[in-house]
Amino acid sequence: MKRSAFSTHATRLSALSLGLATVVALSGCDTLNDWLAPDRVNYKAAETAPALTVPSDLSTADISQRYAAPPKVNSLGGGTERALTPAGNATLGVPTAQDPYGMHVESDGDRRFLVVDGRTPDQIWPQLQEFWTDNGFTLKTDAPATGIMTTDWAENRANIPDDWFRKSIGKLVDFAYSSGTRDMFRTQVDRTANGSTDISVTHSAMEEVLTGQDKTSSRWEARPRNPALEAAFLAKIMEKFGLTDAQAKQLITEARPAGAKVAVEQSGSSSTLDIAEPFDRAWLRVGLALDRTNFTVDNRDREKGLYYVHYSDSMQELKKDGLFSKFFSSNTPKPTRQFLVNVRPKADSLTQVAVVDANGQLDSSTDAQRIVSLLHAQLN
Repeated sequence: MKRSAFSTHATRLSALSLGLATVVALSGCDTLNDWLAPDRVNYKAAETAPALTVPSDLSTADISQRYAAPPKVNSLGGGTERALTPAGNATLGVPTAQDPYGMHVESDGDRRFLVVDGRTPDQIWPQLQEFWTDNGFTLKTDAPATGIMTTDWAENRANIPDDWFRKSIGKLVDFAYSSGTRDMFRTQVDRTANGSTDISVTHSAMEEVLTGQDKTSSRWEARPRNPALEAAFLAKIMEKFGLTDAQAKQLITEARPAGAKVAVEQSGSSSTLDIAEPFDRAWLRVGLALDRTNFTVDNRDREKGLYYVHYSDSMQELKKDGLFSKFFSSNTPKPTRQFLVNVRPKADSLTQVAVVDANGQLDSSTDAQRIVSLLHAQLN
């Protein structure tokens, strides 16, 4: 089928834009400070993104209708009442001597998460809904019962070079310009034993790769998550909660270390992990570790301490040169079944992590034990 002249021209414009964006990305530093700059993130200006052929391991999990968000209602008391900080901010968090802003950031490896003092997930959830929609995203998963909120794929228009051609002629056909990338964000919200709420943001990404001898066609491929972009959105969430830009950046750069080392315990042919922390903190850390390994969390049940996860062939390709390859070689069978990662209290300040079967018994299969090894590497 013959392509129209306009269609071919639009594809070439998009290809040119993709090439320029790549040059700009490669020439930049992409440090945390770069991403915290106000002009680095702009999803509001994006039109509806074209349909993507997404690898199975990056597709949004199918959430049962029993987890659908209830319709919005205004309570008699209105929105959550904000507290005044010593600095004069009206903040969503409740200020304390340890947290004068009513919140702080903790880090676990290259992951950061926000701790909002004195607030429950129910009180924070509507604020997060507003945050993502105000920033130009459509919510694809909005499940307060599981504490998971996922955006649809969107384009960061700030990545498109604002060159002389686009400023002049290009404005007439701006839709033909593309950064060649799409981003999706997953927000995980967890309550803690002391009445606070933990919030983490996980980035998933796709990029358009030009194909064919004349480079007039393309396909979408997965690319690595960007921890600095995740931190930038955490900073934006803190601003939504009442902090200034400078205060949010301060908390990001002064993130507190989160968590103790993890030990491996051997029991016959099975191995488990012991985390020297209470359940609520260990539960969050395991969730963050699963995100770091590019596992897809299909569902989770905090009451039972279960993460329902799987991984797939495309993930193995993404990680073939990294940590994943040490545990899953090219000769290893590529499992596609779902695994149950169980997080359960073992003592007052000790939590056990194991891969279990459908009956709750330790899974001693080779693949399950490799998952335990992978989690151990990530948690340490």
